[in-house]
Amino acid sequence: MQFSLNEIADKLAEVARDAGNLIMALYDSGAFATTEKADDSPVTTADIKASEFIISELQNAFPDIPVLSEESSHEALSTRAQWSSYFLIDPIDGTQEFIARSGDFAVNIAYVEQRQPAIGVIYWPPGETLYSAIREQGAFKYALGEKTPISVRKLEDPQHDPLILAISRRQPRQKVMARIQTERDIHPLPTGSCSLKACFIAEGKADCFLRLGPTGEWDTAASQVIVTEAGGSLLNENFEPITYNETESLLNPNFFVLGDPQVDWQQVFVAHPPNFR
Repeated sequence: MQFSLNEIADKLAEVARDAGNLIMALYDSGAFATTEKADDSPVTTADIKASEFIISELQNAFPDIPVLSEESSHEALSTRAQWSSYFLIDPIDGTQEFIARSGDFAVNIAYVEQRQPAIGVIYWPPGETLYSAIREQGAFKYALGEKTPISVRKLEDPQHDPLILAISRRQPRQKVMARIQTERDIHPLPTGSCSLKACFIAEGKADCFLRLGPTGEWDTAASQVIVTEAGGSLLNENFEPITYNETESLLNPNFFVLGDPQVDWQQVFVAHPPNFR
């Protein structure tokens, strides 16, 4: 059975909200346990339960479309390469924020078609706010019962105006600031998950974000559609597009999320520097 992108997007929004309700019940009650993965990153039973719920819902609604979750087993590239489309999910983006009870975590669901994200849905459960975009149809925010189109902030003077830099509370700030080469004023905006930082840029609350360190394709796919449809971009640290499902590893390179396209971002940030890692 064939589904339109709009039909798929509507279902993804429904599933993201329902998963958010499940997550909030565990968050509010504290009824979850925390362990560490092989890479020493934390994972909770809330991540696992949300992942199982989203996978089940998507498989029931779209039985012919594979689902790939951060918290599920990952098929080998030889299998994934045969997929013309699939769902890519991060059940709780910002697990550390979930554990720390900052409220800055989100549910990410993307629909990837021909190795490029075509639909992105990001739900912020504590704020009951949904961000959604479909390729070539714009980006939107759903909050307080209203649907609002969103777009990146346009600067009056793109080459000189101060920039708002979304930055992680849990990443050494000096590492990010060391990558900035502009003399213009930079105003850091500390916040939580990768996807919420991207949404801040998509709706004009921040101008840019540099992510250093390990992330997976599930961290960027939904954000990429939303930011791109809002007029911005998501690029690797050499200012090239992020790719999906093209290598055995599902890890991302370091990446930028960038707002106003009139800014010469390569004059703001140092591209991949030697001996940085």
